[in-house]
Amino acid sequence: MISEQHGEIEATVRAVLRDVLGLSDAQVEGFDATTPLFGALPELDSMAVAGVLTELEDRLGIVIDDDDIDGDTLESFGSLTRFAVAKVSS
Repeated sequence: MISEQHGEIEATVRAVLRDVLGLSDAQVEGFDATTPLFGALPELDSMAVAGVLTELEDRLGIVIDDDDIDGDTLESFGSLTRFAVAKVSS
């Protein structure tokens, strides 16, 4: 069940990045755990971060506090997915 839940959360993170940032399906499907995000994707600027986090809250039914976010959270696709999994699990 945990791996199934992880897969669903990962799919949600992909969908949020695609929808909020306007990325193509192919680009988002190519993301792996090491794919850099903030600072590497021009679409993911400081304004878009708020949109991504808000959409994750809505789609995953979680609450993200300002204190939850640090420089590592959006460093890579893997770090963002791990963050989302941890929030859903808590």
